[in-house]
Amino acid sequence: MNGNSFLMAESILFYSAFISYVAAMVLYLSFLLGRNERMGKWGSLAARAGFCFHTLALISRGIGAGRVPLTNQYEFATSFVWGIILVFILFEKKYGLRAMGAFVTPVAIIIIGYAAMQNKDVRPLMPALQSNWLTFHVATAVVGYGSFGVSFGVSAMYLARDRFREDDFLKKHLPSAERLDMISYRAVTTGYFFLTLVIITGAIWAERAWGRYWAWDPKETWSLITWMIYSAYLHMRISRGWRGKKAAWFCLIGFICVLFTYVGVNTLIESIHSYR
Repeated sequence: MNGNSFLMAESILFYSAFISYVAAMVLYLSFLLGRNERMGKWGSLAARAGFCFHTLALISRGIGAGRVPLTNQYEFATSFVWGIILVFILFEKKYGLRAMGAFVTPVAIIIIGYAAMQNKDVRPLMPALQSNWLTFHVATAVVGYGSFGVSFGVSAMYLARDRFREDDFLKKHLPSAERLDMISYRAVTTGYFFLTLVIITGAIWAERAWGRYWAWDPKETWSLITWMIYSAYLHMRISRGWRGKKAAWFCLIGFICVLFTYVGVNTLIESIHSYR
């Protein structure tokens, strides 16, 4: 197979993942709203099938492009979704929380829908992107942003929990508010660790590419703002015992900043990171 064949395969696999994630969302919603356990099991299978398609799509993209597929809007957006689903699957397995899928998969679908609208052409890399530090920088962003996406879904689940009518099904499948708060906190701590690595590796990459570690570029500034928001969340939680709705709202705001850092800065503000 030549490079074009791999890129054609990547397109088929990408849309197979897209369809699988949509199916997973519908099944998870049917599970939670329709109180149907079988739909939950099928939702988990659909999410995992989508993740497998997605992984193969990224591998095909990398082979077809002859480089790591993390260098433009389309590639990072689809990798962003891959990170969300990866962390979601790990958390779903660890905590046995299928209901979380009804809140996390819609986030993944919105972002992969954004990816589908981007230019998918493979273009030669500008000199600044021809660095191994780029791979470390963006790979840590994928996991970090994915973790924040899961914390967003769990926090939304926390805020919506009281709106559900309590019954035996929900007692079995919808954890207590305290447990949801703890799961969201663990997702944030994971994301925070990787976001810190994003900033560090980004500074090293910038020094290698442009001869300075920091220049207050809009992308750098908003990454720092996002890091400070989650730093404030962790500080308030550890030092003042923040829990409950305040913490959940903080997680929602933090993820909105994550999205603006990625989508808003890249599309609305002139920046050295505004490559397509």
